[in-house]
Amino acid sequence: MKPESIVLTVAGMCFGVLLGWVLATMNDSRIATAPVAAAAPEQTPSAGNERAPAQLDEGEVQALTTILKNDPNNAGAAAQLAETYFRADQMELAIKWFREALRLDPKNINASTQLGMSLFVTQGAEPALAQFEKSLQLNPKDARTLLSKGIVLWQGRNDLAGAEAAWRKVLEVAPDSAEAQMAQQGLQGLTGRQGGAAPPAGQ
Repeated sequence: MKPESIVLTVAGMCFGVLLGWVLATMNDSRIATAPVAAAAPEQTPSAGNERAPAQLDEGEVQALTTILKNDPNNAGAAAQLAETYFRADQMELAIKWFREALRLDPKNINASTQLGMSLFVTQGAEPALAQFEKSLQLNPKDARTLLSKGIVLWQGRNDLAGAEAAWRKVLEVAPDSAEAQMAQQGLQGLTGRQGGAAPPAGQ
């Protein structure tokens, strides 16, 4: 294998790890803005695990739908229903319910960022980046949004400088977070693609 092919392969593997981790951890309990009786058990995937689509949990869908029928303003239930569809790769329904969650609670930054990743999967970079900007208006230092923005800039736009800036911002604002660990991997992937030395952690 040619050296340049090795570099691209490593960079692609790094992207797969990053994207898999971001998508897999999108069922983070932080998305809910109100208690939901039918909440799914929290999952904590190890960093680096690839995301495997789950089968749609019909029981959870039914329970959350019932909650929303009785309480149409339950933003937490709407966000969790979006998560349920997202985990099953039913993206159009996930997008529908993330939008509804945001209509009910416009300040739900996690639902906003998750909507952005849903849009990236289905529609590409530009709608995703536009949604991330809405998240960053709520909190310019949100590590999950910055990490996700870097992924989309890298893979959706081939904007290596933009991805590097986003990931270095993650290291700055949340140096001890899981997002920072993944941002560091992203920076190493970019460095490999550019043919330089890996940046030290925390820089």
